[in-house]
Amino acid sequence: MAFAKKHNRTSLPGGFFHLEEEKTRTRATGYGHGDHIKLKDEYGNIWLGSAELADGNTVVYRFRDGKGRTLSGVSDSAVVILHDGSGNIWKGIVD
Repeated sequence: MAFAKKHNRTSLPGGFFHLEEEKTRTRATGYGHGDHIKLKDEYGNIWLGSAELADGNTVVYRFRDGKGRTLSGVSDSAVVILHDGSGNIWKGIVD
């Protein structure tokens, strides 16, 4: 009798990110899942971050760049909304 190995895959939040800051239209893109997400904006700044599952379909994102600036926010299944330290709003999607 053959036995198949059962794989328990946890679906870590993440994917390919497309973000844009509302006022200046600065864009950031990147890729990653769970604790290993890396974004790069048009000015060459690298943002490292993580994603955690919250209640239901909600995902909480936190990012930090080399200069100590932060982005944080939430996502439902369709849209990501982040706020930076200056109060600017970044919106986008995760594929």
